[in-house]
Amino acid sequence: MADLYKLIGVPENAGLDDIKRAYRRRARELHPDANPGNAEAEEQFKELARAYEVLSDPETRSRYDRFGEAGISGAGSQSDGFGGGGGGLGDLIDAFFGGGAGGGGSPFGGRAQTGPPRGQDVEIVADMTFEQAVFGASIPVTVRTAVACVDCGGTGAGSGTKPVTCSECGGSGQTRRVRQSLLGQMVTAAACQRCGGTGQVIATPCQTCRGDGRVLESRSLQVDVPGGVDTGATLRLTGRGAAGPRGGANGDLYVHIRVADDERFSRDGDDLIVALPVSIAQAALGWSTSIDTLDGSVDVHIAPGTQHGKQQVIRGHGVTRLNSRGGRGDLRVVAMLQVPTKLSESEAELLRRYAGERNEQVDPPEKGLFSKIKSAFS
Repeated sequence: MADLYKLIGVPENAGLDDIKRAYRRRARELHPDANPGNAEAEEQFKELARAYEVLSDPETRSRYDRFGEAGISGAGSQSDGFGGGGGGLGDLIDAFFGGGAGGGGSPFGGRAQTGPPRGQDVEIVADMTFEQAVFGASIPVTVRTAVACVDCGGTGAGSGTKPVTCSECGGSGQTRRVRQSLLGQMVTAAACQRCGGTGQVIATPCQTCRGDGRVLESRSLQVDVPGGVDTGATLRLTGRGAAGPRGGANGDLYVHIRVADDERFSRDGDDLIVALPVSIAQAALGWSTSIDTLDGSVDVHIAPGTQHGKQQVIRGHGVTRLNSRGGRGDLRVVAMLQVPTKLSESEAELLRRYAGERNEQVDPPEKGLFSKIKSAFS
């Protein structure tokens, strides 16, 4: 198998947060829903999930760093590198760490899992409006994932039948082997090959789910998103992911939030920013007006002499503070000075008189076509 760090796309010294971010980015790219009918992408998605399972757990990651694939493959190896028939690397570690003489499992894989496995985690992207993100909202999402088969109740057994205890492992889900070696007696435990570690065998599989106990369906649900979220936030819904095979526990659902832009407001943390166009006369002489906010109309006063870019703060009209003591941020109103680009002759004359009063130098007025012709003959 390829290097697990390369599969996720991180260096070997990457922190857990970096591994999580890289995994989620790659999972979105390779997810079967984003690559329908692409068998190669599906296989890469499975390998990615396994790589994350190993590297996100400090114990298994440490074993992988020290021993590579051998450190996470468990005790099921059929070859030990010392000649046929002997114990594998897992068997040798068992001997040194108390696994021999009746001890089960190994420090590489722990005790073999019994019972139906847990379902996979599912990731989706949910879109929100700007206002929904500010105040919070219950938003509908659609998830296509594995759900328990209704016809068999999730057991995988056909109508009128039920799973039976595995005769190979006696329902424990594990098989044990005792071996003699130079180090003494060794006992290894592995998932039962006949029942896959579930402890039960489906003699007559359900025709609907073919014995898996689950089917693929699209489900709609409401997600309660708190106010204050922004693009990139992730919500975890425990137990809302894929159902496990044959009655196994559900995985989790991860909802990645994507917030739409707003034409009126921009966001700076918990504060909202709105630009207010102000003319030269309004900025110089003062101006009282009202602006629309997310809470309705609010009165604003532009003081005489207001400069371009000056901010006026309206308390408590910003974004809901997330994961804090509550309350909201502020609304910052920014004065944006608007300089006219086209002036009538009378407007231009007024400004020239104003400039003259203040002893300010300005360009002389441009002559019209008639004036230019008259000057040429004088």
